[in-house]
Amino acid sequence: MTLNVLFVGGTGQISLPCVELAIAAGHKVSVFNRGQRAEPLPKGAISIIGDMKDPQSYAQLGQQHWDVVNQFMVFTPEQMQQDIATFSGKVGQYIFISSASVYQKHPFAYMTSEATTPAVNPWWPYSQAKIACENLMKASSLPWTNVRPSHTTRTGLPTMLNEGDSVALRMLAGKPVLVAGDGTAIWTLTRSEDFAKPYVKLFANPAALKEDFHITGDVGFTWDAIYMSIAKGLGVEAKLAHVPTDTLIRYKPDWAGPLLGDKTWTTLFDNSKIKRVAGDFSCETDLDKILVEPIRFLKQRLAAKTPVNQELDPLIDRICAEQAALGA
Repeated sequence: MTLNVLFVGGTGQISLPCVELAIAAGHKVSVFNRGQRAEPLPKGAISIIGDMKDPQSYAQLGQQHWDVVNQFMVFTPEQMQQDIATFSGKVGQYIFISSASVYQKHPFAYMTSEATTPAVNPWWPYSQAKIACENLMKASSLPWTNVRPSHTTRTGLPTMLNEGDSVALRMLAGKPVLVAGDGTAIWTLTRSEDFAKPYVKLFANPAALKEDFHITGDVGFTWDAIYMSIAKGLGVEAKLAHVPTDTLIRYKPDWAGPLLGDKTWTTLFDNSKIKRVAGDFSCETDLDKILVEPIRFLKQRLAAKTPVNQELDPLIDRICAEQAALGA
């Protein structure tokens, strides 16, 4: 069955492989974005240039009927309200990309399930906004499906504090990088191409309507292993500075979100629900292979001398030095 499918976004970290697989499945695929990404759209995709911030250009999307709308670019309740106004009565299925960071993190409950883990995050405004978006969507007339990716890799490096490429630059310079805790908390990484396989099978799937799903790998990796694998891909040795989460937050309070609200705790996912609805699937379990694409994209950015935000470096230098001096 050929579906008329819209992606809002479509060229990002997670969405581009989903666009590719939707086209491969034979669907008519349109992609709405600003057209500013370096990566080209796959052959067969219809490009609609526009900006969500421009009500006039965005309103055009509500002038036709879509079998499936894939919303990768809504992060605030105001944006969700805009989508409710634009797509109500115009879509057979509205799939919202939320975040697995909405789930409550707990030291006694590391296995996350849609049925038993509440969407509660008192630490991170990003997650709180996603929860608010979910609630608005569920209260609307949209025929919704809610998808919560966890840490999904393709172009960007996985880091604990969302420092991005600056972690790689520190490694290449022989400087230590921060790891919250003792580095043994287990974290789930999923390649975008693996996420896409079950994702596109939610399209026009009656069992997916008005349901929450996360889509992740079934295994996890310690943060020490993740950083050591990144360093291996760069051809250097990782120097890890282990600092308690509470201490890091005293240095920089807004680290409470990505740490206490997400990465401090061991987090694994029960994927039985998505497998029941979309069919069984497998994800890459070799950490070095999972990081091949992020490191390839990183090297491209370094070769192109793409600017890297290193504003946190002086603070990180200070934290590492003070931590190293303890007990000396």
